[in-house]
Amino acid sequence: MKLISTNKIFAGEQRVYEHESQINQCSMRFAVYLPENTQSENIALPVLFWLSGLTCTEQNFITKSGFQRYASEHGFIVVAPDTSPRGDNVPDDANSYDFGKGAGFYLDATRQPWRKNYQMASYIVEELTGLVKENFPVDEKRMGIFGHSMGGHGAISLHLNNPEIFKSVSAFSPIVAPMSVPWGQKVFKGYLGDDQTAWANYDSCKLVEKHASDALILIDQGGADEFLEDQLKPELFEQACLQSGQALRLRKQKGYDHSYYFIASFIGEHFSHHKKELGGAI
Repeated sequence: MKLISTNKIFAGEQRVYEHESQINQCSMRFAVYLPENTQSENIALPVLFWLSGLTCTEQNFITKSGFQRYASEHGFIVVAPDTSPRGDNVPDDANSYDFGKGAGFYLDATRQPWRKNYQMASYIVEELTGLVKENFPVDEKRMGIFGHSMGGHGAISLHLNNPEIFKSVSAFSPIVAPMSVPWGQKVFKGYLGDDQTAWANYDSCKLVEKHASDALILIDQGGADEFLEDQLKPELFEQACLQSGQALRLRKQKGYDHSYYFIASFIGEHFSHHKKELGGAI
């Protein structure tokens, strides 16, 4: 791993690394926040993986959300990867903000030319978690995942597919029913083809209907979100959770939109949620 930057904040360090991904076959960047006490001996801290939304890189969350205050307070390492593969040799759709670079959707593409590089689900679950466990003092029994919008979709679907890895989960404004909304239909067809049985492997509503997890899922949804009715549809996930017995706390926050202003307003409560679910921070 190559260290790109490091900044002291709330007594810890906000770092950005670059590495050559074997799974995505390109250079990838990820951010990691290390609380002050990570230099102490014999300490293994819980870790949260944050997945960002469409058009984002690893920078949006670390510069706009203010999460470092709460990570420092509760003693969490926080990892925030880029949202897609990058590089001149990585295919892209220059005419779309919601497909290609910046829109990896946290799935493993099966169609050409995307399948070579767009393996974001395996990258997060296998390669990135492996790098984090090898290089930082994390307690692999206390790993959680959270995210926003496309990243909220990724957080919930990766948790439901890998509950033994990501043992706590939360999301802001997640795309919970991608098979039923334009964003999801476009990327699923583009990355996976026409077989909707493959799509269902990444649709949180379909996944929770098949197998609920033991974790309490926390979702914050802004009531003034411009994408609420057409793209997000949290009521569909709420119905699926009721049918499967999945524990869900869906909070509809009046007047909040889809932006990082919304995330910054409630991010502290998400850290409290994960601390409780993972059994405390230290």
